[in-house]
Amino acid sequence: MLILISYLLSRSSKSKNQDFFIASRQSKWYLVSYGMIGASLSGVTFISIPGVVGAGKENMAFSYMQVVLGYFVGYFIIAKILLPIYYKKEITSIYEYLKERFGNYSYTSGALLSILSRLVGSAFRLYLVVLVMDMIFKAGGLEIPFIVLCIVSVLLIWVYTFKSGMKTIIWTDTLQTSFMLIAVISTVIYILHSIPLSKNDIFIKMDELHLSQMFFWENGWSNPNHFLKQFLGGIFITIVMTGLDQDMMQKNLSCKNLKEAQKNMFSFSLVLIFVNFIFLCLGALLFVYYEVNSIPFPLKDAGDPNSVAYDLIYPNLAMGYLPLFIGVIFITGFVAAAYSTADSALTALTTSFCIDILKVNPGAEDQKSIKKRQLSHLLMSALLVMTIYSFWLINNKSVINQLFTMAGYTYGPLLGLFAFGIFTKRKIRDPYVIIIALASPLLTYLIHSHSSQWFWGYKFGFELLILNGLFSFLGLYLISRKSD
Repeated sequence: MLILISYLLSRSSKSKNQDFFIASRQSKWYLVSYGMIGASLSGVTFISIPGVVGAGKENMAFSYMQVVLGYFVGYFIIAKILLPIYYKKEITSIYEYLKERFGNYSYTSGALLSILSRLVGSAFRLYLVVLVMDMIFKAGGLEIPFIVLCIVSVLLIWVYTFKSGMKTIIWTDTLQTSFMLIAVISTVIYILHSIPLSKNDIFIKMDELHLSQMFFWENGWSNPNHFLKQFLGGIFITIVMTGLDQDMMQKNLSCKNLKEAQKNMFSFSLVLIFVNFIFLCLGALLFVYYEVNSIPFPLKDAGDPNSVAYDLIYPNLAMGYLPLFIGVIFITGFVAAAYSTADSALTALTTSFCIDILKVNPGAEDQKSIKKRQLSHLLMSALLVMTIYSFWLINNKSVINQLFTMAGYTYGPLLGLFAFGIFTKRKIRDPYVIIIALASPLLTYLIHSHSSQWFWGYKFGFELLILNGLFSFLGLYLISRKSD
């Protein structure tokens, strides 16, 4: 279906590069808004959010809604501060702003940090999808080499994004978002009707299992679920992982004008609150279903009953205990959520590499420019395959998680660069930016690793991003001077 949509859209394509990069700025805001739901909720989120509800740690119960409320404020800031800047300067890659504000070193550093982070993050999310596919094929008696699954998975994305890129993704995202929501809502409805309890008794059972609390104020700042920590973390996560991310902003920049892009952002942020709430409701219902039916939790270590694999709570139930049609819907929704993130990431990687590294003019439609874009698209696809396969070769979940976490540290320097550029008028010594971009994440990691010993048991959560951005901001101030 995705490939068919791509074929139909590419037939009417006139501006090949413009269509690929920003859909020639002709996207309907409501399509972008709806499709961004699937893009913001990856395959990892699809299976992780329901699982953390009963994990009893960070984001326990409904505390994740505190982060989601922070997201809403973050999207408002993006709509009112960042989008006007991007549209005023008529940029295609958001990192072009850094070139104009600071210079080439800042521009290239920002682009490379984003490419690295997006490549590792997207590969990590797609790696989980390929692992699930591998499990399904093996369960059916098919032994397909993992590298073949990697190539085929990325090849499918390459096929339907090759010609029209963002123009195609705006439409395919709507399809993928629909399948994801169908999967979640279908599971919620089925479980509600299959649990042998009244609706009131289900709520009572949720309360007994400590699954219903949403706002956490107790135990002060040492509590990873404390409202202020999660709310502030949600704000800054949204600003950097949406507002300073080429992948997410490329969709917004495909709208006709600033007003439509802001409509998209406001409507999307409201719908996202509701969608995340459904995911959390699903999580609570899953744990009630396990409890009422005495189903054993999936374990990381078969010999350790305390090693519950919370990420597998939803897949385990959908594939092993619920009817076949729920299992099929789950797989479809899971793959749709993952591909919705991966396809736009591949397009964003290609766009950033073309414009920021190869200096391709986004408005050029000559054969040389089109060829560069096509080769870049192929190169990014190959890098994605190699990164996914390298995760499989490492075969160590803790190491892979650390790589994914470390990739997230690169957003701190981006936050510092954009904040310094927007909120000050100072000039910086541009060649020294790379030192700040490397030192800030390392210093943040050092403090994070020793926070319990140094700060009376305090542990950082989402607010670690704020600290990283602050170090970058202060570092930039040290290498700055007053503007002429």
